[in-house]
Amino acid sequence: MSHGSFRTARYARAWLSGHDPCVEEVVQLDRGGTRVPARIVRPAAARGPLPAWIVLHGITRRGSEHAQLQRFTRAVVSTGAVAIIPEVPEWMALSLAPDLAVPTVKAGVAGLRESGWALDAPVGLIGFSFGGPHAVTATAHPDLEEDVAGSVAFGGYCNLRRAVRFLLTGVHEWRGRPYRLTPDSYGRWIIGSNYLTAIDEYAHAGDVAKALGGLAAHAGDTGIPSLDPRLDPKKAELRAGLPEDQIPLFDLFAPGSAILPDPEQAAEMAEALVVAALRTDPEIEPRPALARVRKPVHLLHGRRDHLIPFSESLRLREALPRSTPAHLTVTRLFGHSAQDSFPSMMKAAREIPVFFTALRRVLRLV
Repeated sequence: MSHGSFRTARYARAWLSGHDPCVEEVVQLDRGGTRVPARIVRPAAARGPLPAWIVLHGITRRGSEHAQLQRFTRAVVSTGAVAIIPEVPEWMALSLAPDLAVPTVKAGVAGLRESGWALDAPVGLIGFSFGGPHAVTATAHPDLEEDVAGSVAFGGYCNLRRAVRFLLTGVHEWRGRPYRLTPDSYGRWIIGSNYLTAIDEYAHAGDVAKALGGLAAHAGDTGIPSLDPRLDPKKAELRAGLPEDQIPLFDLFAPGSAILPDPEQAAEMAEALVVAALRTDPEIEPRPALARVRKPVHLLHGRRDHLIPFSESLRLREALPRSTPAHLTVTRLFGHSAQDSFPSMMKAAREIPVFFTALRRVLRLV
C-alpha cells in the first residue's frame, strides 16, 4: 500500500468510527490585535513536528465545536498531521465578514509555529462553506504565499448573485441546464439579517433583519434544521413582535415550513440583496481574487447541496487560472446541511472510489 493510500485508509477508519486517539488544546491567537480562541488537534501518539493544516469553519454558531467539523478534523489528524481550527467570533455571530479570512489564516499559521507541533514547511488550508472560497483566495495573499501549500474548499460558492438567487428561489443552472431544489432557509435568513437594511427601500427594516438573525441563531443553537416544522413556533413568536407593515417582508424570508416564497418577489429580493452586499462588503465576491490563485486547489461539493448548489464549485474551478493545479469532485457522499439527502448503498458504492481518489489527492497537499 502506498503512503497516500495508507493515509487515506487511516482517514476513512477514523471518520467511520468517529473516534481516533487525539489530543486537543485550546489556545489564544492574536488576529491583528484581536484575541481569538483556537483548537489545536494532534495525534495522541505524536512525538514531534507533523504536517499541518488550518481549518476554517463557515457561518456557524458552533464554530470549532461544530460536530461534523470536529469529526473531519480528527480524521485528518489521524493520518499523521496536526490541525488548528481558529474561531472567527464574527462568523459565529452570523456576520458575513469576508475580510477576516486572511488575518485568521495568518493567526493560524503563527499559532501552529508557536505550538511546536508543525513542521517548518507550508501548511494546508481547508475551508468549509462560506470559508471555502475565502480559503482559496487567501493563498494568493502576499502575506501568505510562503506559508500555505494550497487549499481545499468544501461546499464553497463562486458567484454571489447566483448563490443568493438559489437561496431565495431554489433555482440554479450549469451551462444552460436548469436544476431545482428546496433551498436551506438558513442561508436566506443569514443573507437577510446581514444586508436587508443596506437596501435603500428597506433601510427602516431593522426589526426584520434582527428577527431573521434571531431565527438563524435559534436554529444553529438548537440544531433544528431550517425546514423542520419545529421552527414554526419560533417564526410565529418573532413575527408577532414585528410592526404590522413589516410582517410581509419577514414572511418573504421565513414563511411556514411547508411554504416557498413567491418566486417573483424572491428573485427581486435576491438581486437587491446582492447589490447591497457587494456595496457593503466587496470582498464577499471571490471571483476577482480567484484569478490570482497559483497554489494547488481541491474543490469538493455535494451534488444534493441545499445551501450552496454544486454548480458553484464548477464555477470556482472555471474561474481559476488555467495554469493553477486544480481538482474538482462532486459527490453524493458529502452533505452540507441536514436537508441534504444521501444515496442508496448501491449508488454510494459506485461513488466511494471517486471520493477516496479525491481524498488521497487532498492528503498529499502537505
